[in-house]
Amino acid sequence: MKRVIVVLMCALFTFSLAYAQETKKKDKKETVTFLIDGMDCANCVKKVEKNIAFEKGVTDLKCDLPTRTAAVTYRADKTTEDKLVAAFKKIGMDAVAVKEGETPASSGETKEHKHAH
Repeated sequence: MKRVIVVLMCALFTFSLAYAQETKKKDKKETVTFLIDGMDCANCVKKVEKNIAFEKGVTDLKCDLPTRTAAVTYRADKTTEDKLVAAFKKIGMDAVAVKEGETPASSGETKEHKHAH
């Protein structure tokens, strides 16, 4: 009887370890930097921080006004890059992911951005 209990306990322990490792994989965080067309003043930065930081899955957000970028860290199991782009669109800003190694520079074609100061 003791042997059966020991075997069951070992099996339970093994399955719990496998589940814990699977959970860690799901909690994988990714960071993407977006070039934000329309983020051209301190009020725009505040708008991004108040809205995008609270999107589902976002764990960190850092805006840089001089380069018009926002670095967003998010849980890959909760959101995607495309959903984040859509969230920027909802607040009236166009976001384009900047690939690692590229320097964020606007294309020179900026849309006229109207907002109240």
